[in-house]
Amino acid sequence: MFLRKAILVLLSLSLIIILIGCGDKTEQQTDKPEPTDKKIRIGMVFDIGGKGDKSFNDGAYAGVMKAAEEFDLEHIEFEPGQDADKEIGLRKLASAGYDLVIGVGYLFTETITRTANEFPDVKFACVDYDLRPEQELPPNLVALKFREEEGSFLVGVLAGLKTETNTIGFIGGMDIPLIHKFEAGYKAGIKAVNSDCKIVSDYAGVTPQAFADPVKGKEMALAQYQKGVDIIFQASGSTGLGVLEAAIEKKKLVIWVDSVPYNRKGEYIGANTILTTMLKRVDVSVYNIIKSVVENNFQGGVHTFGLEEDGIGYALDGFNMPSRYELTEEEKNILEKENIKIEDDLITIAMYDSVEVYKQKIIAGEIIAPVE
Repeated sequence: MFLRKAILVLLSLSLIIILIGCGDKTEQQTDKPEPTDKKIRIGMVFDIGGKGDKSFNDGAYAGVMKAAEEFDLEHIEFEPGQDADKEIGLRKLASAGYDLVIGVGYLFTETITRTANEFPDVKFACVDYDLRPEQELPPNLVALKFREEEGSFLVGVLAGLKTETNTIGFIGGMDIPLIHKFEAGYKAGIKAVNSDCKIVSDYAGVTPQAFADPVKGKEMALAQYQKGVDIIFQASGSTGLGVLEAAIEKKKLVIWVDSVPYNRKGEYIGANTILTTMLKRVDVSVYNIIKSVVENNFQGGVHTFGLEEDGIGYALDGFNMPSRYELTEEEKNILEKENIKIEDDLITIAMYDSVEVYKQKIIAGEIIAPVE
């Protein structure tokens, strides 16, 4: 009898020790969650024109690819065939449980806001979100915005200093306030250094298709060159590919937009023709928002990029300033393959010095580039 009681006591003590041990283990687990192998999943829906525009969409895609090289990600891209496909793409990605869904272009504004409200557990970002006065964003949505007028002012300075005919052109895609910012900043930069210069402006249309019409782009560019224009700044998506084709054909100059243009083989497509590129660092903004999701510090709201944040700028490289910048071996091979020689600076040292003065004045707030 005594032995049976002793055994029961020992068993009870053992059970208490086990429970205490379990209790300690549970408390430790709440402090330090178990690691997970779940990959961050990124979905992107392109703007009209899709990947391959050598400009806006390609810049956004470059941001995804940079993040994919640095972080353990899964990513998928959706190219809408028409405007209605944008919302379909957003909803498919959100329904599939992607961690971050990105819409590329201001045309996503209404649909991405609606979708973000319906999927509060999914994070969203919209490049060029059209923010209205006193509008409140859903907490799971980031509006990525840019001060395009600042970079446009700088390339306007370059154009005003470079022109030989004193007639300079601008070709926009869709006739909307967003593209008006490019035109307004550009005109102000030209007039800052060349008040006698004549400026010719055209837009491809009033629908989203205006950003995806290279044939119309070439027609408008040829017409401008016929009027004596010797430099055209294009802000028109893949419509700009037609502008570039006209510039090469007529041996004139063009200013590119958003990202330095390479084709799908990685070959530069504007040697001796592209004066510079007004850099709109969509790649930087997309990379940064992906990084915030990976590092679990995503915050909804408006994120704005300009010269001061290095989100806007202009391109300087071995293609437009060979005396100052070295081409990579790969770039040299491209030019050799295409039998293209770059001997003279399209942007001279004097032009560079001048535009840098204006750049610092804009950053310091001494010059406010106009938006209209």
